[in-house]
Amino acid sequence: MEKRDYDAIVVGAGPNGLAAAITLQNAGLEVLLIEGKETTGGGLRCGGLTLPGFVHDICSAVHPLAVESAFFKKFPLAEHGVEFIQPPIAAAHPLDDGRAAVLDTSVERTALSLGADGETYLQLMRSLLKIWPGIATDLLGPLRIPGHPVDMMRFGILGIPSVKKLISRFHTPEARGLVAGMGAHAMQPLSNLTTSAFALILSVLGHKNGWPLPKGGSGQIARAMTSRFISMGGKVETGLFVHSLKQLPSSRALLLDVTPRQLLKIAGYRPSEIYRWQLRRYRYGMGVFKVDWALDEAVPFTAAACRQAGTVHLGNTFEEIENSERMTWQGKIPPHPFVLLAQPSLFDDSRAPAGKHTAWAYCHTPPGSSPNMTELIEKQVERFAPGFRDRILARHSISPRELEAYNPNDVGGDINGGVQDIRQLFTRPALRFSPYRTSQKGIYLCSASTPPGGGVHGLCGYYAAQRALRDIFNRETG
Repeated sequence: MEKRDYDAIVVGAGPNGLAAAITLQNAGLEVLLIEGKETTGGGLRCGGLTLPGFVHDICSAVHPLAVESAFFKKFPLAEHGVEFIQPPIAAAHPLDDGRAAVLDTSVERTALSLGADGETYLQLMRSLLKIWPGIATDLLGPLRIPGHPVDMMRFGILGIPSVKKLISRFHTPEARGLVAGMGAHAMQPLSNLTTSAFALILSVLGHKNGWPLPKGGSGQIARAMTSRFISMGGKVETGLFVHSLKQLPSSRALLLDVTPRQLLKIAGYRPSEIYRWQLRRYRYGMGVFKVDWALDEAVPFTAAACRQAGTVHLGNTFEEIENSERMTWQGKIPPHPFVLLAQPSLFDDSRAPAGKHTAWAYCHTPPGSSPNMTELIEKQVERFAPGFRDRILARHSISPRELEAYNPNDVGGDINGGVQDIRQLFTRPALRFSPYRTSQKGIYLCSASTPPGGGVHGLCGYYAAQRALRDIFNRETG
C-alpha cells in the first residue's frame, strides 16, 4: 500500500463501508477504501456457486430497505446502472391446505388474501402508511428527538410490543402466519419486545415500494457503489485484510466497517476501559444456514401466489413459526425450521440458462452451529412445493461457521451484526452520545453493529460518515 496521507480511510467495503466512503468523498475529502477480499461488496456479492451459467446471490438477494434508504435517495443506484425488478407479489406465505397470504404493493389485495382479518389489516396498514413519511428517517437512523413525536408515539404503541401481542389482533391462519413470518426477520423469539416493529416496517415497505430484486444479482449494487466512489475521485485497495492500525497510512478520520469483536482484535486500537467493557458485553444473535440451488424448472409451489412472489416464507402457522424461533434462540434445532426462500430467476432471466432457474433459502440456527440443515430446509420446501427435489440439478450449502469465515462480520452466522432487541436496537454497540464514535478520537464504527442495524441500506455508513464530518472536519451535513 502506498504510504501517503488521506483525509479519511474506510476499512471494509460492504454496503456500509461503501456508503461511508461515498459520503466522505462527496464532501470533498480524499478518501481511501480498503477491502480484505479481492472484490468489494461484503454481503452484496454474486457467484457461480453451483453450475456454469447460474448466478447466485452469495448473501443478500431482496432489498426492500435499499429503495427507502436516505443514502440511496441521495446517491441513486440507477445513475450507475442498477435496475430493480419488482415481482408481482413481494412475499407470499403458504399454508398446508394450499392457501396463501400475500404481501402485495396493494394493501387491498393483501387484505383480500387474509379472509375475515382483511378489514383489520387494512385499517392497521392504512394508518401506518399515512404516518410513515414523517417517521421513516427517525426509525431508520440513530436515536434522536423525533421530528414528528406524536406519529412516533403512535408507531411505538404498535412496534414496541412483541409479535405475539400484535398477533392477538388477528384470528385467521393467513393473517397470523403472514405477520409471524414478517416478524421472524428480527431473528428473535416472537415473544420479544420490538419484534412487532420488524413486522410492521417490512410490511409498510412492501406496500410502499415492494421488495425489489436487482437485475443481474446483488453484486450489481456493490459494483454501482464502487463505480460511483471511484468516479468521484476515491481510491480503492482490495486484497488487504487489516489486522493492525500500523498497516494503514495516516489519516484524520478512520471508519471501520467491523463489529465490536473485530474492533477489539485490531492491533493498535486502544479503547477506554468502560468502552472495552461495553464492547465485550455486546451480544450476537442467531446464525443462518443457507442453501443455493440450480433448478431444472421453477419451484412448483402448490399455491399459485407463491409462483409470483420474489420471497416466500415457509412456516405455515404462527404457532409453528413461534416454536421454531424460540427453539433456535434456546440453542436447539427445531423439527420444522422457519425457512425464507427467494426465487429471483422467475423475474430475471439473466440469473440462469434459458428454461432453468435459481433459488436460495435459509433458516435460522443457533449461533455458530455445525449441523447440516440442508435436508430440513429442503423438506420444508417440498412440503409446500411437492416435486421440488426432482428439479434440483445442483446445490451449495453454507453453515453459520462457514458464513463467518467468508465474512468475519457475520459472527456465528449472525447476518444482522448483533442482536437487534430492545437492549441493542438504538444503543448498538454501546450506550454513548453517538453510537458511531469509539472511545478513541477520530476512529468510528460504521458497520451493521451501529444503528439502524442489519439490511442493505448503507445508513450505518452514511450516518457514521456524517458524524465524522461534523467532529473532525467541522462540516455541517444535511
